[in-house]
Amino acid sequence: MHIVHIASELAPLAKVGGLADVLLGLSREQSWKGHDVDIIIPKYDCIDSNDIRDLNIDYMDLMSFYEGEWYHNTIWVGWVENLKVYFIDPHHPRHFFNRGCFYGCEDDIERYLYFSRTALEFLFKKQINPDIIHLHDWQSSVVAPLYYEMYQPMGYNRPKIVLTVHNVEYQGKCGPHDLDRIGLNGKSLLKADKLQDNHHHDAINLLKGGLVYANAITTVSPNYAKEVKTPEGGRGLDKTFIKYEHKFTGILNGIDYSYWNPEIDRYLPAHFSSREMPANKNDRITIDKKAFIKKILREQFLLSEDHKPVVGCVTRLVPQKGIELIKHALKYTLSKGGQFVLLGSGPIPAINAEFHALKSHYADHPDVNLTLHHQEQIAHMIFAASDMFIVPSLFEPCGLTQMIALKYGSIPIVRKTGGLADTIFDVDHSNRPIGEANGYTFDYPDAHGIESALKRAIDCWFHDPDKWRKMMINGMNIDFSWNIPANQYLELYKKIST
Repeated sequence: MHIVHIASELAPLAKVGGLADVLLGLSREQSWKGHDVDIIIPKYDCIDSNDIRDLNIDYMDLMSFYEGEWYHNTIWVGWVENLKVYFIDPHHPRHFFNRGCFYGCEDDIERYLYFSRTALEFLFKKQINPDIIHLHDWQSSVVAPLYYEMYQPMGYNRPKIVLTVHNVEYQGKCGPHDLDRIGLNGKSLLKADKLQDNHHHDAINLLKGGLVYANAITTVSPNYAKEVKTPEGGRGLDKTFIKYEHKFTGILNGIDYSYWNPEIDRYLPAHFSSREMPANKNDRITIDKKAFIKKILREQFLLSEDHKPVVGCVTRLVPQKGIELIKHALKYTLSKGGQFVLLGSGPIPAINAEFHALKSHYADHPDVNLTLHHQEQIAHMIFAASDMFIVPSLFEPCGLTQMIALKYGSIPIVRKTGGLADTIFDVDHSNRPIGEANGYTFDYPDAHGIESALKRAIDCWFHDPDKWRKMMINGMNIDFSWNIPANQYLELYKKIST
């Protein structure tokens, strides 16, 4: 089967959130299973070309329509992690992807409308006819109506369209005239059964357009698929999700164990596994090596070497992630005799200022470290060194950090929402067999909720080390690889292609 993914992010080249990791992990697994997988992303000027092998020009002078004119584009091709990736490089005077950033420009809508039209124009003109065109989030959603309204009538009609909604919070709202820019008739699409926003009737909703026109829709966990059909979780699109639930399903994301694996992690000073005893006299990769990494982290962050649990947090500092709960967890952890380490960064100045003030307040504290700019090595060290890991999100479509934490023997403490509820089962309150219980959960995003889970976790760490060790080993042995999700996507592709 030939699959083309069109997206705005791809790890490790262009990574802002989980979308980049998902696209890499899913595409690689599909390729390993014998399928022909291509990826199309913008050629951002801030991409590190060292991560691309054999980068060269594939299509010298592709013309693409925008605002009544045809503009030149160069299409580059290269290999990223053994995947073929096409890069769209516009020669438009607005320099859409030469901004030194991925998102955050005032004209983001226009940038990704241009990208979507050009990506489809490239497939059409180069006569690339995949079985599936797989779109991701609002940035490429408009490809679906473009395909059915414009390109199918021109004879380009083999592919089926799949849209994955990674986060319904971001929908790409704009005006009808914005669709006119890429050759669609915005006025004719400003209808309730097409791209009209459900609440602002003079606005176009690009994500809704993808939902309406795609042959199949997925989101990134089964529980989130239920939540987006509620007024609170759907962010204005709940009725659209319900209308199209016959073609809508939730498929839990996987994680990439070739990258997130304490047995081979290139960022760690030592390696460890869930094995309690060496397999042979030369095998030293056992669970006890985790304690050595904890010691190294404490030395690096100038933390005390006392007998205390380390509570870790690696997150984007945005409201979705439960900012007030993170701050409360820090103070509560200290009151219970623990240590707290955070790696966080985000685009919101006010939140950054709050955390920089916290960093100054705890600058010389022997039990706190806050790192407020992303460093990949520190992320891996926190996962490996921490005893427990908090994910107090207000909502979470899937979440990857809780699954990574499990692999590294760090017990997750999560709010029971979205994909967190699909992956973490409370050791005290879950109906799951004891072998499947793998963390601590709380229902309500308030101080009492996170305290109830943190207290039980810290008490267990101090007073029941045998139970804690069993939980660690259970979590490390759970398989959250891309194998099963990739098979589910492939089954979905076959279903809509026949």
